[in-house]
Amino acid sequence: MSVQGQRVLLSGNEAIARGAYEGGVGVATGYPGTPSSEILEVVADLYKDVLYAEWSTNEKVAMDVAAGAAYSGVRALVTTKSVGMNVLADSLFYLPYTGLEAGLVVVVCDDVGMFSSQNEQDNRWYAILGKVPMLEPADSQESKDMVVLGLDLAEKFDTPFIVRSGMRIAHSKSIVNLGKRVDNPPQAKPFPRNIAKYNCNALFARAKRPIIEQRMKDLQTWAEETAINRIDWGETELGIISSGIVAEYAREVFPHASLLKLGMVHPLPEQKIRHFASQVRTLVVIEELQPFLELQLKAMGLEVRGKDIFPTYDEILPETMRSCAIEAGLLPAGERKERRVIDLGELPVRSAVLCPGCPHRSSYYLLNKMKVPVTGDIGCYNLGCLPPFEAQHTMGSMGSSIGQLQGISAAKSPERGVCTIGDSTFFHAGMAPLLDMVHNRGTGAVLIMDNATTAMTGHQDHPGMTHNLMGDAVERVDLAKLCQAMGVKLVKEVDAFRVKDVESALKECLVWEDGPAVLIAKGECIFVTRNPKPAYTIDPAKCIACDSCTRVGCPAVIKIEERNPKNNHRKSGIDPVLCNGCGICAQVCPVGAISQTDRKEAAE
Repeated sequence: MSVQGQRVLLSGNEAIARGAYEGGVGVATGYPGTPSSEILEVVADLYKDVLYAEWSTNEKVAMDVAAGAAYSGVRALVTTKSVGMNVLADSLFYLPYTGLEAGLVVVVCDDVGMFSSQNEQDNRWYAILGKVPMLEPADSQESKDMVVLGLDLAEKFDTPFIVRSGMRIAHSKSIVNLGKRVDNPPQAKPFPRNIAKYNCNALFARAKRPIIEQRMKDLQTWAEETAINRIDWGETELGIISSGIVAEYAREVFPHASLLKLGMVHPLPEQKIRHFASQVRTLVVIEELQPFLELQLKAMGLEVRGKDIFPTYDEILPETMRSCAIEAGLLPAGERKERRVIDLGELPVRSAVLCPGCPHRSSYYLLNKMKVPVTGDIGCYNLGCLPPFEAQHTMGSMGSSIGQLQGISAAKSPERGVCTIGDSTFFHAGMAPLLDMVHNRGTGAVLIMDNATTAMTGHQDHPGMTHNLMGDAVERVDLAKLCQAMGVKLVKEVDAFRVKDVESALKECLVWEDGPAVLIAKGECIFVTRNPKPAYTIDPAKCIACDSCTRVGCPAVIKIEERNPKNNHRKSGIDPVLCNGCGICAQVCPVGAISQTDRKEAAE
């Protein structure tokens, strides 16, 4: 473990984990999702001797667990990716009303640029909506420091704090000065019996409204004096207001301009902003996504430019910022720095594919073959929407596939549908819509693709596994028994690698009339088993180039030069380095041209 006084190179996520340690956090919770996943993994790996960490079943649960810890007098941290804020907001929003016994910080990592998300939401609006103060770091040092600061301020002002990070900060590394863990961090104490404070019903909550408004005024006063809202004076022809990583870009693109860098983006230091605006000739706000700061400055009556210059979507990287500034006349054309472009010629197009040996392959091969409507969910299996399968027809949010399947049933569609959902996603948000289907007698096949992990985000644990984030052996929840306990009358389990068995079970579930049917296709992710079987080979003499094997979408199945003289199609082969020996290709070959061989022999 790194010690106080060291200067180390840390990513933003590693720095946030360090901030939790130094800030005296005792309980850290969250749900995995890029770009925030590494935070809790680092916490559990480096600091589990002094704090507890868990992957909760969803973000709302994570928020409530953290609230219970903070009510008990223990500092708490919650981590989430951008869309997870939508899930935890219901629980976050009661906390400014109740207050806390110990500090609580919510770290949200926004996904500007939509690198791994279904939307590009700007979570700064949650700060205004929930009346929760928000800090925004610009590098790893600030990421660590603002977690510690947020914990301190949460106790001072009796409210949770949000620290907003993003992909560039979360995954980029910079130098961090390490500190020590706070002396005597808050310890658990008897749970408070203060009913009027901690019961957030209308009777008590209504009385808190004036308190919350006064708190925001007090926070605004604090924001006027804090060093995290800092003016760097330069030439006063141009004044820029910005925050987070964009403020660092602005300093690079406009080295001579005056810059007000905001470390607290809600509430804003109005008097400091007015003073800054009065000293510069042209005032410009540079911020990614929505005009969050710009609209508030305009509401103050200030003349400011922003989204008339810079886009409301995607990242505003230095080259984008520079180009937009030249277009608007803020920089001379000579300031343009052309990016060096290397001509690599024509590169092959590569589609995202399921990994060799993936247990989901058989299901999507069959769903494509059966031509049924398929509502899908979020996870590795979302790749089922791409060629060669093209067999997942929707993807909305966590757990939405089952709700959409109920919608197909409720609409009395002439087609019987299937929904696909992973084991972790089912625990996260699939149980409630399945109960809805049971209660309202919806029909259709719920296909739970159980690969024994949370694969998409890095193989984190969930309630269907035998260990938790801390590495402890825990009770494993049986999916089949759970579904039966929820009232599902037909629950089938099948080996995902046995194509005929999956097909037979799917057909049985599709014609089931007495409520929803659940099919659990069980097959461990190859990165969980780490135990590939001997590779398969294709006998060119038997191969008829029918392409049945290529329709399973495995990267290990390749085309060779030899052709079938009858149709002039190239025959298939198998790359022994990629093949994990799952055998699905052999099961769909109509002429028995594919067989298993010794891995070493195949490689030779």
